[in-house]
Amino acid sequence: MELEALSVVDFTKSDEENPRNWSRGRKLVNVAIVALMALMSPLASSMFTPGIKQISDDLNVGPNLVIGATTSFVLALGFGPLILAPLSETFGRRKLYLVCFSVFSLLQIPTALSPNVETLITLRTFTGFFGSVGIANGGGTISDMFHPSARAGVFGWYLLGPLLGPTLGPLFGGLIVQRLGWRWVFWILAILCTVNAVIAFSFLKESYAPVILEKRKENLEKDTGDRYHIANEDPRPFWTKLASSMNRPLRILFTQPIVFVMAIYQAFIFGTNYSLYTNFEAIFGNNYGFSTTQVGLVYLAPGVGFLLAVWLVVPRIDTTFNSLTARNDNVPKPEFRLPLANIGAVFIPTSLFWLAWTVEYRAHWFVTILSTAFFGFGQVAIFNTVQNYFIDSFSQYAASAIAAGAVFRSIMGGLMPLAAPSLFESAGYGWGISIFAFLNLALSPFPVLFYLYGERLRMKFAIEL
Repeated sequence: MELEALSVVDFTKSDEENPRNWSRGRKLVNVAIVALMALMSPLASSMFTPGIKQISDDLNVGPNLVIGATTSFVLALGFGPLILAPLSETFGRRKLYLVCFSVFSLLQIPTALSPNVETLITLRTFTGFFGSVGIANGGGTISDMFHPSARAGVFGWYLLGPLLGPTLGPLFGGLIVQRLGWRWVFWILAILCTVNAVIAFSFLKESYAPVILEKRKENLEKDTGDRYHIANEDPRPFWTKLASSMNRPLRILFTQPIVFVMAIYQAFIFGTNYSLYTNFEAIFGNNYGFSTTQVGLVYLAPGVGFLLAVWLVVPRIDTTFNSLTARNDNVPKPEFRLPLANIGAVFIPTSLFWLAWTVEYRAHWFVTILSTAFFGFGQVAIFNTVQNYFIDSFSQYAASAIAAGAVFRSIMGGLMPLAAPSLFESAGYGWGISIFAFLNLALSPFPVLFYLYGERLRMKFAIEL
């Protein structure tokens, strides 16, 4: 029987099962659970870095091998979404969250018991993969529940998780390593993640509309004996649809110039971020004589920048989007998300030059640390506007679009910190950090260019997903 001859299953205008019609409280419960998942994996990526020396001594290996456990984790954190995001667009968000985050939680236990560095690196790789589920599908989940006109503010608070994780990790990790030893980093992560997983099993609801409608269709067919089809249903066989969904993130990445360039932009920012974080101990310990605990407190400065940006900039993303939409005869465009990205495009290279030369000439520690708050502020401005641009451009496949952008980000986040110590040693902190500033400066015009010419590029390179 042709699909056209079957009764259609779809949401009605005020349908309570439609995630966009849920109460705000119900939506925010989902957002909070997913945001905690998105916080835990980056937290786990950096939480053990203060214990690198202790781990290398305990396992009788060089510190560079131990750093490899962070590199493998961050790389897996980037490649995981390439698989987990399209799977959530096939099987639903909730199943992926529950299965992957449960595995992520359980893997902390053998990691805490690692007898050698090979085991540690292997387990951290798998942990990074499964832990990426919150980052892979968070944007898609928010897109499921919120209309574009009210999405950016909520997304900003969710995005604090992936940004604050690497910031808070070294602070908490330093306290744990000093008082309990490095293995307790993973025991504590196991406890925190298990609590989060239990909350998710209890309160997380499915938000992906096609999966909700598929369940409704099955119930109707069971009750009535008639056959139905879902509105806009893909009639292809399951395995064909699955294969298509699995290559969707890479198709988006390599066929969409805006996604490709902005993914590289985010990647350089992310790589710069990790390069600085992994060298704060050397910068503030050696240059300013900070203790390990004091160095841990330095990581709070970018966090202050994150919070200020979420408070001051993020709500204006929706305001700007709605204002530009109204001026365009109420026709929205993804490019209307980009104007406020220019704040980050200015703040990031400026703050990096500021950090570079205040460290080089050993200016007062407060002046140096203050630059990292502006760096954090700029990151939120860039990441939030760009992620919302991806969501608006690929609404139903928002998770795949964000996954496409995550690949380069995690590659740079994993590899750039490996080169940073040698760069700083040979060029000094002034010119070494300035190289990161120049790279970000070279990419800073793209938000303006894509605001002006983005629609033309989207039309020229449009693809069927």
